Amino acid sequence: MNLCYPFLYLGKYYVVDVGYPNRPGYLSPYKGERYHVPEWRRGPTPRGEQEFFNHLHSSIRNVVERSFVVWKMKWRIVLKMPSYPMNKQKMIVAATMFLYDFIRENHGQFEDKDFSKCDRNPDYVPTIPKRYRKYTPKNAGDTSTSLANDQTMDKFHDELA
Repeated sequence: MNLCYPFLYLGKYYVVDVGYPNRPGYLSPYKGERYHVPEWRRGPTPRGEQEFFNHLHSSIRNVVERSFVVWKMKWRIVLKMPSYPMNKQKMIVAATMFLYDFIRENHGQFEDKDFSKCDRNPDYVPTIPKRYRKYTPKNAGDTSTSLANDQTMDKFHDELA
């Protein structure tokens, strides 16, 4: 498992799933505690610091994942990225992210049906049409790693909770 993503800023963290260890710059949920949004909706409210932390972590991760799905469905070129050179792919991602941000920041000037559905319904996720499903990763979910947690990050994790 490669934990080397670029552009990690001091004091910022990647919100990662339970399969990742706590490492500097990577903030994972507590293992063995309730985590996924549906578990919170059908069960009691969070009890204790670790469950409360996992509830907030899951909510943040849910928003990020939904944003990516809406972004990919809005600009399907990102969902099915042509085999352009890496530099051109980066420019496509940057351009579509810019457009995504522009629409979100200026939504009062014009209505966008996909973003509006997300705003009205926290459970809304656009459906990926069958013809594009072959381009989506299979079994993309929480997986495990044998890498150990970083003690400094574990301490930060506990203080944050």
